[in-house]
Amino acid sequence: MTALLVVLAGPALVHLAQSEPLPFWRQMSVVTGLVALSALVCAAALPSRLRGLTRAFGIETVVGLHRQLGILSAVLIAAHLAAVVAANPAQVGLLAVPSAPGRAKAAVGASIALAALVVLALRRRQRYEVWRWLHLLLAVLVLGLSALHVLWLRHLVTDAVMGPVLAGLGVLVIVVFAMRWWGRGMLDAGGEFAVQAVRAENPTVTTLVLAPTGRHGGLRFSPGQFAWVRLQRSAVEEHPFTIASSAHDPGHTEFTIRGTGDFASSVRELRRGQSVWVDGPYGSFTCDSVPAAGLVLIAAGVGITPMMSMLRTAADRGDQRPHRLVSVARDTGDLLFRDELAMLRRYLDLEVTEVLRRPSGPWAGHTGEVDAALLTGVLSTLDPDVRHDYFLCGPPAMVADVLAALTALGIPDDRIHTEQFDMA
Repeated sequence: MTALLVVLAGPALVHLAQSEPLPFWRQMSVVTGLVALSALVCAAALPSRLRGLTRAFGIETVVGLHRQLGILSAVLIAAHLAAVVAANPAQVGLLAVPSAPGRAKAAVGASIALAALVVLALRRRQRYEVWRWLHLLLAVLVLGLSALHVLWLRHLVTDAVMGPVLAGLGVLVIVVFAMRWWGRGMLDAGGEFAVQAVRAENPTVTTLVLAPTGRHGGLRFSPGQFAWVRLQRSAVEEHPFTIASSAHDPGHTEFTIRGTGDFASSVRELRRGQSVWVDGPYGSFTCDSVPAAGLVLIAAGVGITPMMSMLRTAADRGDQRPHRLVSVARDTGDLLFRDELAMLRRYLDLEVTEVLRRPSGPWAGHTGEVDAALLTGVLSTLDPDVRHDYFLCGPPAMVADVLAALTALGIPDDRIHTEQFDMA
């Protein structure tokens, strides 16, 4: 976090410390421009799979900071434009793009691309693959046009102090992007796995079973973490999936995937022995990081995958702590791993509560949403005098509802851990 603050505020502070005093609005235009540029660099670096960050703060926090820095960049760029005009009202003519100099055209183009990027992030409606490519394309446009604007201004880049500082920001972006899109895939010899099996859980959910290849000993992770999967070594298209298998069997790695799109179809068509590449693990959504006397796991749909990793790992460890699982699905066909969960009850202090939102046939179990009344029943078999931690995974609406119910029951925030779908 300290490094993030240094990159965010450092260039502006260096400028203020070493430059000659400038008129107020002129100074404001420089400072807001520098902080906006730094925020763009930080926003680009944060989601680039820095494992230390995701393990320390969690993927939700990292993605949340990425979003906030993107919005901050947009606000600062608007403030920068306002300060430029306030310093010299005649410069409003720079917004007339056809007749404007190159530096102004680059600035306007970066501003429009950033506005589109913010709108796309806040109002995501496309399929993941389409959204991801649009997001990446706009991000590259914003960074590239911003760099051209700074270069063509020829103001700070020629300064003996600020020139190297700005060059450092550029090098940081290039290194992060190179490692993200090329270095990790090409240099990580431990990322290749062979398909052992492809198992259909239901018409839209598939489990991919992998084994390590070569000399590496498999994927070592904590239960609840996730990894990125791609079907070719140098492929740009890849998707994040939670690891569903036990952490005590690195030679056997499973991902349970929901989807009907092109990537999910390609996964279903994989054959035994084909190669798949895995980049991970990432994330801090893991029971290994909490001193709990028991676990309450609440999942919707395929959000049960990190919970299965935790339960499978607990069974392998001979964990005798109480485990309570609430599994939420639309209908009985969407309830996953029912037979295995019944088997796990022989080895664990495990109770499973199934909840259907819209059962289409006879159903004697719980229906509707997970509320305080249902959770009170689940928790009634646990000792209230010891610490239990709560793990929630599913769509944002479900997570928000359960969070509200747990808060109403007086569960402290530090005992609640969440992982939401649709985080990017």
